[in-house]
Amino acid sequence: MSEQNATADLDEIKRLIPHRYPFLMIDKVQDMVPGTSAVGIKCVTNNEPHFTGHFPSKTVMPGVLIVEAMAQTAAVLAARSLGLKDSGALVYFMGVDKCRFRAPVVPGDLLELHVGVIRGGKSRTWKMSGQGMVADKKVCEAEFTAMIDMKVS
Repeated sequence: MSEQNATADLDEIKRLIPHRYPFLMIDKVQDMVPGTSAVGIKCVTNNEPHFTGHFPSKTVMPGVLIVEAMAQTAAVLAARSLGLKDSGALVYFMGVDKCRFRAPVVPGDLLELHVGVIRGGKSRTWKMSGQGMVADKKVCEAEFTAMIDMKVS
């Protein structure tokens, strides 16, 4: 795919990765440069089920869900880069390194998930870096590895 700065709306995201509510953590992916980078968008709302228990007196998006949103953005980038739309391929999380949380993410925030390819391409194993940003402030950063299972059953 040679498309630069491509966008995937929610319908296309669902054709690229298998996640569904309540575990689909991204609303849109934009600025995709196949095999290189993308920016996921997560509109954080108070209606999300994790906020009822995390924490009732001060709603904060769990850090692991921020990392999951980054990983889903990376999975969309990898699947789109490899032309896997409607293929049923799965992208499995293999590891997380250098993860740091810098600030809380709360309802009303627009969370941007900037991901870049460290190693990937046509390989089944991809290593990515990511940063979560809210209003130009870094809230999270991590490196993560994933494996693409292209066997559809």
